[in-house]
Amino acid sequence: MSTWNVAYESLNELSDYEDNALGLFALGLNFGLDDLASIGADAITDGSDDKKLDMVFINTEERYAVISQCYFCCSDKPCAPSNKASDLNTGVGWLLQRDINDVPERIKSAAINLRNAIKDGFIEKIYLWYVHNLPESHYVEDELVTVQQTATTILYKEFPDSKITVTHKEVGTKTLQDWYEACETPILIDRDIEFTIKGGYEIEGNGWESYSTAIQLRELASLYRKDKTRIFSANIRDYLGSRKSDSNINNGIKTTAESDSNNFWVYNNGLTILTHSYEVQSRKIKLKGISIVNGAQTTGAVGSLKKLPDSKALVQARIIAVTDSSSLNLVDNIIRYNNSQNKVEAADFRSTDKVQRRLKDEFSHIPDAEYEGGRRGSSSDIIRRKPNLLGSYTVGQALAAFHGEPITAYNKKAGIWINNKTYDKLFNDDTKAAHIVCCYSLVKAIEGRKKNLQNKLSLTRDEEELLKFLRQRGAIFLTTYAISYSLESILDRSIPNLFRISFGSQCSPNKAKEYWGTILDKLLPFVEHLNPAIENGLKNTKTIEQAVRMFNSLVKSTYAYNADIFSAFKEKIVAP
Repeated sequence: MSTWNVAYESLNELSDYEDNALGLFALGLNFGLDDLASIGADAITDGSDDKKLDMVFINTEERYAVISQCYFCCSDKPCAPSNKASDLNTGVGWLLQRDINDVPERIKSAAINLRNAIKDGFIEKIYLWYVHNLPESHYVEDELVTVQQTATTILYKEFPDSKITVTHKEVGTKTLQDWYEACETPILIDRDIEFTIKGGYEIEGNGWESYSTAIQLRELASLYRKDKTRIFSANIRDYLGSRKSDSNINNGIKTTAESDSNNFWVYNNGLTILTHSYEVQSRKIKLKGISIVNGAQTTGAVGSLKKLPDSKALVQARIIAVTDSSSLNLVDNIIRYNNSQNKVEAADFRSTDKVQRRLKDEFSHIPDAEYEGGRRGSSSDIIRRKPNLLGSYTVGQALAAFHGEPITAYNKKAGIWINNKTYDKLFNDDTKAAHIVCCYSLVKAIEGRKKNLQNKLSLTRDEEELLKFLRQRGAIFLTTYAISYSLESILDRSIPNLFRISFGSQCSPNKAKEYWGTILDKLLPFVEHLNPAIENGLKNTKTIEQAVRMFNSLVKSTYAYNADIFSAFKEKIVAP
């Protein structure tokens, strides 16, 4: 079997992030995120004043955040240094508790956005990760337990009304390999598993067969005790743990299993189990391999009980075997639609509509570009990577920002695909593949400027100010909007329909990025005037419009000095 190392080393687009690329890789494997390079441009915080934080990823739509320390070792060692795990204590304190005016600029935007998201109720889970390429150890585990306790204490003090689950995880070679293998096959546990059952019934479909029954809760708990989170290989979020709170669902499951076990069946939604095959034998069902697709919270909760549940305690189980081994999409969809935390991937709603089908066809004629017609990527795309792929979510974000909705671009990347009004505004008969390339490449060009500044050993005062701005969460999308708003000034003519702007149907994304690069150096010095729109988080439309108009006025006032460069850029634009 291949190893995670092979997939990781092939991700050339993450090379600029050095050690932290491993954190992005882990993020992609676990959460099925596409376009990791763009995520990294926003989430990576590593630097001299990062306060021991390497990555802060905030997803308000799925209501979680990942706070990570990353470490890559070039030599063989028995385990990763535990002090780097304990460093997360420092990072969590600065991120969640210190006076915001004292927080260094490198992580200030992350702190503002995370605190705002918590206050607004947009964060339900915080994952604390120590990601490295060495074997996992109990030394690191001990330190991470302390970090988790620190974070929980801070949240209770600073955000008493929040109900946030905090978990910790050492993501070393074993975990990376498990996650990687789960991308190749969702069923990591491949041995025979046997459950005692109470009758049941079978249903067959096109490429699958299923058996619905009741299994003993104690047998499920025993399985968890033996295999832990490996039995959730198809459920990316695993078991979140439990808090001693009546309102917490996991604690409720444990209480029911302990004190009202006879009624567990009627109180619980049950499990969905993926297996290679199954065989029913009287009062037994034998499974070849197992992965719990839905029901991780139930399984983890009862498995963590001090005593095994009573033998009379039953839980509903729907067992599914995919009989068509070639149907990767079927397996992916079973996992996707049965995961209670991720029932429907937003972009998949649109992947079969006529606009997306047309766009996919148009992209087939554009050099070095691939588009999957709205389909959002999954964890498996990390290992079956397509170097020229324009990720659906990033495409939606680029279109939203270019067409005047940077708040949507930054905060609602899934909502772009769900909300009919937003979707129809961005994906309509006027939306062409060439225009998408134009918008997408502008985002990538701005990201590229940020990376270049981050990699420079010495910065001028102006470069420092520019980098300070670009480090703010949402700055790339705000800048994209400011530039698109100023296009009439840059091109020195009216633009009746912004969707007509492109570099032509034969322009590759990389070439388009080069074209944008020719004018960026003349435009980026003006971004300091966008600060009022973003310094406290990208959220106020009125402030954004004021800032963007100021940006445009400066572009107009300097047109004479940049006429030659703007004129050369104008020659590249195709706008029928």
